[in-house]
Amino acid sequence: MTTSGARRDSTGGLLRVAAAAIIWGTIPLVIRASDGSSAVKVLYRVAVAGLALLVWMAVRGRLSELTGLSRRKLLSVVGQGVLLTVNWLLFLTALDMTKVAVAELLGYTGPVIVAALAPSVTGERFDRRIVVPLGFALGGIAVIMAPQGITLGSGRETIGAILAFASALTYATLLLRSKRILRDISSSALMVVEYGTATVLLAPVAFFLPGPSTPLAVGALVTLGLVQTALAGFIFLSGLRRVRTDHAAILTYAEPVSAVLFAALLLGEPLTWTTALGGAMVLGAGVAVTRLEPAFGPEAPVPAADEA
Repeated sequence: MTTSGARRDSTGGLLRVAAAAIIWGTIPLVIRASDGSSAVKVLYRVAVAGLALLVWMAVRGRLSELTGLSRRKLLSVVGQGVLLTVNWLLFLTALDMTKVAVAELLGYTGPVIVAALAPSVTGERFDRRIVVPLGFALGGIAVIMAPQGITLGSGRETIGAILAFASALTYATLLLRSKRILRDISSSALMVVEYGTATVLLAPVAFFLPGPSTPLAVGALVTLGLVQTALAGFIFLSGLRRVRTDHAAILTYAEPVSAVLFAALLLGEPLTWTTALGGAMVLGAGVAVTRLEPAFGPEAPVPAADEA
């Protein structure tokens, strides 16, 4: 691939990652329209997404991608489903036990962990160029969250903070393992197995917990599965194929920033100067990353199946 072609491919991948992160930023809007326990909401999310992607693969005649998985590859992807379930439950529990600012700030240390571990996990050389953008992005999140209070006032809040950091570790592990797994499996096949595993794990627990009580709430959770999970996940993974893992991780900071902006525009929540400043810092970091030359080239080719 020529230098200009690599640059276009890398930029396109980063734009896909950013687009997925912005879509994820609408998740709080959808959650507001639903009720029920957190575990049930997650169950709807993975079950609807997994079923939709399975139907899509069947219509496209691609079910052989699932049946043809080797035992080793299948176990690896099932492991992703377990990690995904643990990640979401850790973060949701952290939100219940500690302040939102603390949970969000610690939870979003994940990209820092990705940048630190990528060389040893994915074989990507450490890119010193991302240090400044990464610092700006994390600093922007801190500026946004600081006014909400980031101190710990009780043992319960401390445990919540620990769980939030644990969610960051599982997030980093998910992202790094996804990069390796995607080298020889399509995005849709990965998500079907991943979400199917999460569904099996959550169904027994969620069965005893309160679920959505109105048609509007059910519709909101179905939307969460179709749009914010299946569609956004496909866009994100197709972008991740084209770029370095640490570069993609920085772009995911667009999620909390877009969530704040959507809340201000559509829910009437106040937009403060600190939010605007933090958002500008994150946006600047994202622009800086998209302008980096892909000096090391895309890390993996894009299978034609994902482009169909």
